[in-house]
Amino acid sequence: MSDIASRLHEIKERMAEAAARAGRRAEEVELLAVSKTFPPEAVEAAAAAGQRLFGESRVQECLTKIPALSGRLSWHFIGHLQSNKIRKILPLCPVIHSVDSTALALDMERIAEEEGLRPEIYLQVNVASDGRKFGFTAQSVRREMEPLLQLRRVQVAGLMTIPPLVADPELSRPHFAALRELRDRLAAETGVPLTGLSMGMSGDYTVSIEEGATIVRVGSLLFGSR
Repeated sequence: MSDIASRLHEIKERMAEAAARAGRRAEEVELLAVSKTFPPEAVEAAAAAGQRLFGESRVQECLTKIPALSGRLSWHFIGHLQSNKIRKILPLCPVIHSVDSTALALDMERIAEEEGLRPEIYLQVNVASDGRKFGFTAQSVRREMEPLLQLRRVQVAGLMTIPPLVADPELSRPHFAALRELRDRLAAETGVPLTGLSMGMSGDYTVSIEEGATIVRVGSLLFGSR
């Protein structure tokens, strides 16, 4: 078994254990393998071990890496996305985790209509009010949710957050809980389930699962140090 295959097995075991601690089923949580900066060979090793869902955060890297790999893989975009790059990224990554403004969602809707695409998006919420992070505030996402849910092409899958980088994953727990609680309020107010919660990375993914994550973004723990 390769190192990547071994690490993948261990990550999925820990995911299942975290889900069990929260009274959830393991299949309720997806692993998004973040392959940014890693070569296609690393993606192929993970794919050979059964991983099919991968994430990238740089448009130029997507443009070169994704076409070079098997069409059997699924790709999500998780980085900050500028409007002038939407047309390039949507055909490659049908799910975008980092929609941080209504203006970006509207541009995506227009381009998706022109290209005949139906992307899914996660709305990035800056629950920690971290000045170094992009995203809606809890207040602004509540104000904007109704028009966002009325988009014809773009489907809001749920919410995403990136808490401040900390050494102790327990310090991320309040931010994950806050995103889940916000999702629950939005679902109650709009009548739309908004089931997706994209939260948790290599250092804190088990805590995020305990707090309700439906997709975790793990890179260095799987592929190694960047």
